[in-house]
Amino acid sequence: MATQSKGASAEVKDISARTAWHSINSEDALSRLKVSSNGLTKEEAQQRLTDIGPNQLQQQQGRHWTRRLLEQFNNVLMLILLVAAVASFLLGHSIDAAAIVGVVVIIALIGFIQEGKAEQALDSIRNMLSPQANVLRDGHRTTVPAEDLVPGDIVLIESGDRVPADLRLLEARRLRTEEAALTGESVPVEKHTETVAEDADLAERRGMAYASTIVVQGSARGLVVETGSHTEIGKISELLRGVEKLKTPLLQQLDRAGRVLAIFILTAAAITAVLGVVIHQQPASEMFMAAVGLAVAAIPEGLPAIVTIGLALGVQSMAKRNAIVRRLPAVETLGSISTIFSDKTGTLTRNEMTAQAIWMHDQQYAIDGIGFAPEGEFHYVQTDGQTSEEAVRIDNDRMLTDFLNAAVLCNDSELADKDGRHQVYGDPTEGALVVAAAKAGIQARTQRESVKRVDAIPFESEHKYMATLHHYDEGQQRIFVKGAPDRLLEMCTCACSKEGDVDIDQQHWEDRIHELSSRGLRVLAIADKRTSSVEGLDHHHVQGDLRLLGIIGLLDPPRQEAIEAVKRCQKAGIRPVMITGDHATTALAIAKQLGFNNTRRALSGRDIETMSDSQLEDTILDIDVYARASPEHKLRLVQAMQSRGGVCSMTGDGVNDGPALKRADVGVAMGIQGTEAAKDAAEMVLADDNFATIVSAVEEGRKVYDNIRKTITFILPTNGAQGLAIMLAVLFGSMLPVTPLQALWVNMVVAVTLGLALAFEKGEQDLMLRKPRDPKAPLLDFFLLWRVVFVSLLLLIGVFGIFAWIQQQGGSDELARAGAVNMLVTGSAAYLINSRFLLNSTLSINGIFGSRPVWIAIALIMILQMAFTYLPFMQLIFGSDSLALSHWLAIVAVSGLIYLAVEMEKRIWRHRKG
Repeated sequence: MATQSKGASAEVKDISARTAWHSINSEDALSRLKVSSNGLTKEEAQQRLTDIGPNQLQQQQGRHWTRRLLEQFNNVLMLILLVAAVASFLLGHSIDAAAIVGVVVIIALIGFIQEGKAEQALDSIRNMLSPQANVLRDGHRTTVPAEDLVPGDIVLIESGDRVPADLRLLEARRLRTEEAALTGESVPVEKHTETVAEDADLAERRGMAYASTIVVQGSARGLVVETGSHTEIGKISELLRGVEKLKTPLLQQLDRAGRVLAIFILTAAAITAVLGVVIHQQPASEMFMAAVGLAVAAIPEGLPAIVTIGLALGVQSMAKRNAIVRRLPAVETLGSISTIFSDKTGTLTRNEMTAQAIWMHDQQYAIDGIGFAPEGEFHYVQTDGQTSEEAVRIDNDRMLTDFLNAAVLCNDSELADKDGRHQVYGDPTEGALVVAAAKAGIQARTQRESVKRVDAIPFESEHKYMATLHHYDEGQQRIFVKGAPDRLLEMCTCACSKEGDVDIDQQHWEDRIHELSSRGLRVLAIADKRTSSVEGLDHHHVQGDLRLLGIIGLLDPPRQEAIEAVKRCQKAGIRPVMITGDHATTALAIAKQLGFNNTRRALSGRDIETMSDSQLEDTILDIDVYARASPEHKLRLVQAMQSRGGVCSMTGDGVNDGPALKRADVGVAMGIQGTEAAKDAAEMVLADDNFATIVSAVEEGRKVYDNIRKTITFILPTNGAQGLAIMLAVLFGSMLPVTPLQALWVNMVVAVTLGLALAFEKGEQDLMLRKPRDPKAPLLDFFLLWRVVFVSLLLLIGVFGIFAWIQQQGGSDELARAGAVNMLVTGSAAYLINSRFLLNSTLSINGIFGSRPVWIAIALIMILQMAFTYLPFMQLIFGSDSLALSHWLAIVAVSGLIYLAVEMEKRIWRHRKG
């Protein structure tokens, strides 16, 4: 049997490869791929997947390891060191030259390894962005990874989806796709199910939907005919989009700073050497080596690699918290966010829609149960608002039955029992209607099979409704419409009642909508229209003369974690703003439950449309709730906030949200409900569609940027102290306290150990109590520049002090230099503890011992320093000598004084800031 299945799969693969699918009709296509209109069985799909392979394009190969290694030397600071090594060799200092080259290679290896880890982190995140596809398996709608699709699968696509494979369309309802990536056609292409000539151009094959194109309107059902590299996009070697490269504005800023620093260091080294020759009549060769030493000492070779790994660690950490960063600059920008524009449904709320109330002309009903389990009963609501205990007998209530039938027919969602747990496939709002009908004993699938759907108008945000056309017996037709109640009221002329159709009372129904909305319920209206001569459904068929069947209130309670996240936002100086398609009253009720600040009034989409840009800018800071808003309104809101100097994040899930997501400083797409179009436009994707995850990502972004600033502020004083020590020694005609080789050693061991520790540091306790960072603020502001200079001077005093003290005791030059180097390293280790908090005090048990990475780094660097100080071959290479216990006690004491001096400086800054 397995052999037969395998043979069938091979035959399907062969047929797919040589068939012009656009030229044969849908029935023939189904026949050739040996599949029925109900789709493949799970067993058939699995066998074909095994035989044909996954639906994947060949992924872009990462940089080869040799290229990544060589690129470590493509840095002006590293090139200066290599030039210094060549010059040293030519001057006869072969040991110095070899050591410089050795240390440069080691630092390059550090960067090579760290960048490899960073690329691996981003590769793992690419896998988390794997798209999903809605398919029919065993006749049931289900969701599978797009890579599991095989020829013969029947796929359902709708507005906003990325087509997951090459499809022969079986049904198409107002389908238009964006094929620019494939054909270069900039205008969306209308699609249908008709055949075209076998030799038709790719752009003319209207009965096909091709992999990687975007559905911009409508919906369709298509037969998978080609997958993976056999698709049209695969044939032209188009690569799937992935996460962007590691070059971010921060790294570019560091590159620019590195070039400026290099010019400054080279100029200082040259001037120092010239002054040494002119003033102190030192030999030119020795002064050249001193200049080399100054350059080697002052250049922070390991800094770019350390910052890169810091960003990558942040991306990994965010992914663990369900925030998947697609573009690395977002990590930096997140720390500056001052406003979060968020959708309500599913992001601020749980997205577990449950029908709670139905209101028709003559009667109101209450519905039991919460969630997607079809368990609960209907109860009449009396005129005094009391709910009857006795359940409604559905068989005796024709109007309620008709309302629920309409709700499942004008509906594309399905309810399934998966492993004992009920799950909705499709839109959760529509799913709530299917669940409500199931509670009344009406099975959606049975009803849809008995009443054939002829045509449909899919829901689009600009129309705010969905409509379906159905055939009944004796040539009767009926149109069902479901959508926003205010929109449908405009389209209705009468309402259904027990006595027959009655004129619609707009105010009466608006009062009912307001009452349900004030309870925090999302309200939908359902209407119908009888006809007999409609062949294809169009918007003009439903724009008027509809009959209102009733309205239904759906409960989507706020997420508990979202309530807490809103509080955290407000403490962090971040303003959460709700944007929803719901009624204003519903939105305000939910906003109050969430704890929003400005809940006195909401602006509607119509209000936004009547406002000029300047009026919207004047209002934007006073309104936290926007109701009945469309994607076009989102774009205007982002622009208005940015014009007021705000840095904003915008959430979105639909294809029309793309412009707002791209315009926002950080566009955030929904990972579960979001369309592929929205994910492509966004910088970040929420794996759990949860508002609290955005706030966690902001916190992580603040932490990453904070740690990078700490790392830079920590590393630069080490280099500054070494450079100043050499410069002052030359200018005063004294011996160098640190040789070029020793300076390189210090740079290397600090980069390997202490420099990495702060990248792993946890966020400070007041991280989310600070105001958002100004994105225009320089990386090194006055405070951090002062800190670098201040600590450089402290280390300089310590280095010269220990060097001079050992010499005064009669110690050799080698011993004095060993003391100076160890003073520099130990003082840096003490300053590392200071650097855990830029302003807050570390004078506590937690402050000193609270970071495991810091103490691991200190332990590692002290082991390396023991080797530097006491191993004979290290003494030979670096010109050092063994220190006595008294020397170490003095070094530790001075390091402690440096630590206390920095803590005193912090205290002064805290006092000045109040």
